[in-house]
Amino acid sequence: MKKSLMLASVLATLSVGTLAYADDDDCYVPMSKWQSREAVRSMAEAQGWEVRRIKIDDGCYEVKGYDASGRKIEAKIDPATLAVIEMEYEGRKNREEDEHEDDEDDDGGRRSNGGNAAPMTPTNPPDNGLFAPGGKPKVIIQ
Repeated sequence: MKKSLMLASVLATLSVGTLAYADDDDCYVPMSKWQSREAVRSMAEAQGWEVRRIKIDDGCYEVKGYDASGRKIEAKIDPATLAVIEMEYEGRKNREEDEHEDDEDDDGGRRSNGGNAAPMTPTNPPDNGLFAPGGKPKVIIQ
């Protein structure tokens, strides 16, 4: 009975481990077989993509940018063959909407003026007796 339970637990553990590897989309390519970033950029531009960023993630190249129709994309590329392993379209934004959103700040959608905002008007200190106008704060020790 003990052997059966032990065998069942070992098999369950092994099956869970293989499921994790089956869903894995990492690239396992030796660096000596990798193509250059310029080759990745050329491949992407040949497909009509506008490349914004190329980085390495999970052993694969990851290209972020826009496809030929202006949709925002993220593509995982095999570093040896430059085959597209995974492609994600990020939301429904296109290039124009994304660039417009970059120009807006988080304050009601108003455009930023490059950090040259007018200085804030100081507010009056609270009328609680701790601050004297134009002087140092009063310290109260109890």
